[in-house]
Amino acid sequence: MTDIKHYDTILGPVITEKSTMMSEFNQVVFRVPLTATKPQIKAAVEGLFDVKVEAVNTIRVKGKTKRFKGIMGRRSDFKKAMVRLAEGQSIDVTTGV
Repeated sequence: MTDIKHYDTILGPVITEKSTMMSEFNQVVFRVPLTATKPQIKAAVEGLFDVKVEAVNTIRVKGKTKRFKGIMGRRSDFKKAMVRLAEGQSIDVTTGV
């Protein structure tokens, strides 16, 4: 895959308290498109960050229904990828790529 494809696959990191705690166990959480597959995500992370990926777990998050100024709206669905890195590997998501 080319670098442009990799950037289309990895939309951005997910920075939450839970994902920060997962970094202690060599895991990083990324937001990916709904159409991304596990092999595509693995290839993109290995290509962009020069690390060895052991496993990729994905979850599809359904959008919430929210009210804004009395009008009902709905947030978009999205997919998260939890990537487990090989021992000794790390990714610093606070810096830009």
